[in-house]
Amino acid sequence: MKIARLLGAAATAVMATGALTALAVPASGQDLLNPDIVPAMQRDLGLTHDQALARLKSEDVASKVTATLSAALGDALGGVTYNAASGKAHVTTTNATLVGKIREAGAEAEVVKFSARQLSSTVDTLNAADKAAPAAITGWGVDDTTNRVTLSVLQGQRAAADTFLTQSGVDKSSITILETASKPTTYANIRGGDAYYIGGSSRCSVGFSTTTGFLTAGHCAALTGGGSLTGSNGASLGSWGTYRFPGADYARVNTNSNWTPVGQMNNGTRVTGSSNAATGTSVCKAGSTTGWTCGTIGAKNQSVRYAEGTVNGMTATNVRSAAGDSGGGFIAGNSAQGILSGGNTSVTYFYPIGAALSATGTTLRLG
Repeated sequence: MKIARLLGAAATAVMATGALTALAVPASGQDLLNPDIVPAMQRDLGLTHDQALARLKSEDVASKVTATLSAALGDALGGVTYNAASGKAHVTTTNATLVGKIREAGAEAEVVKFSARQLSSTVDTLNAADKAAPAAITGWGVDDTTNRVTLSVLQGQRAAADTFLTQSGVDKSSITILETASKPTTYANIRGGDAYYIGGSSRCSVGFSTTTGFLTAGHCAALTGGGSLTGSNGASLGSWGTYRFPGADYARVNTNSNWTPVGQMNNGTRVTGSSNAATGTSVCKAGSTTGWTCGTIGAKNQSVRYAEGTVNGMTATNVRSAAGDSGGGFIAGNSAQGILSGGNTSVTYFYPIGAALSATGTTLRLG
């Protein structure tokens, strides 16, 4: 049986550490994990040195198991999270007969009501009703930890959220309404992590090097009229390629001969590939304002309502960031995860790297 073969393969799979980021300038240091990663995880996740190393190792294994199980379960997949306490992937399913197979593959198992495809369909319905949503609603998206779609609304405005849900026609039992203190904003004050400048004033951050330049946030281009680009040393950087914002938040920059894109972050961390790490996995970001900060991956497929328009398909994190970090790269281990878009005082969102690479027709520069 195909699903049994796939689940069996997951049980014996071992994942190489993977993570990423990029720079538009030459950098040194080829260590698989830059020394800055572990101290940042210690500081931001409250871990000891040995705990940080052990977590990175278990997350690598869990990610491999997760990828195989997600493909094997298909419509029966509920969602995937990383359980830091056990060091395992936590995989949910709508089919109770698959619990044993999931456990055999090396993951924790749980039976839930809604499938991942059902929840994604609910998000699609809300996305289609975006223009009718009141200003008090700040966004919505899938939360694998609760097997629900969460809808965020400003404090004291739950009634407005409930009315919107009724009008949209979604199954309210699949929705959790959460109140938030403030609206998300883009961090478009314009290095992975180096600074670059637009029009000689606005500052953003390099996300990931590609074979022809680098990827960054689309709003860094859209909100500045696609102005001229210079690097952190003042030299001409190159030109804008494809970019999009809102709807999505990605941009391609084609660098000129003044710059050599390398597969590293600005602290020397190598970029060895890309992945879609599970909710709960530790993740770090490099930005030109707050530097190297870490946290964990939160809910996915989030629709974030900025003043300039809604961006769909984003991932939430609790990683600290600020204006000027826009475009900076998020990595899990040595695998690229996404490009920093924006957030508020409690959450930072990134646009997934896979979608950005596909939309821009680019390939990561690996270190």
